Amino acid sequence: MKKDIHPENYRMVIFQDNSNGERFLVGSTIDAEATDKWDDGNEYPIVYVDVSSTSHPFYTGQEKVMDTAGRVERFKARASKAKK
Repeated sequence: MKKDIHPENYRMVIFQDNSNGERFLVGSTIDAEATDKWDDGNEYPIVYVDVSSTSHPFYTGQEKVMDTAGRVERFKARASKAKK
């Protein structure tokens, strides 16, 4: 493997899915402010994500509406006003 080609901040990071609580330990260079303990007892940076392969409809085969910003409710409110 070539020397000095990898980023200096590459380390193991915990990614936690907000929708189902599933956690992954993966190598990454993403910035993280919080830390948490992993199953091995070591502490790693943690990043919270809204969607992962365990919750995305493409991978799970289950269709569901993932609306974290309230867009569906705002659309329904506008649509009901337009009908009146």
